[in-house]
Amino acid sequence: QVQLVESGGGLVQPGGSLRLACAASGSIFSINVMAWYRQAPGKQRELVAGMSSGGVTNYADSVKGRFTISRNNAKNTVYLQMNTLKPEDTAVYYCNFHVRPSAVAGWVNYWGQGTQVTVSS
Repeated sequence: QVQLVESGGGLVQPGGSLRLACAASGSIFSINVMAWYRQAPGKQRELVAGMSSGGVTNYADSVKGRFTISRNNAKNTVYLQMNTLKPEDTAVYYCNFHVRPSAVAGWVNYWGQGTQVTVSS
């Protein structure tokens, strides 16, 4: 089994910054894509940013230039630096890892438990 534990959410004023982290533990042979999603009340979960094991990144148009995804493969951890936050960034943020638990296993998708980010004055 693989567990993902998120940290770093909270309340911040518009224009402020937050840094989210998500660390994986358990049976891990390799991790391909690490990504962040978010879900606001009444809306569908959407991709915020993703990063492949090769370092290729993609971002939602709404966060380009403000958010930066990074990863530490030695620590099985992904980060999301969020700058110039807006009220519309308010949501529960979830990390998502594409994991191969062992050399003979297939790829499995895992989710974190979610962390609340609230942008409000």
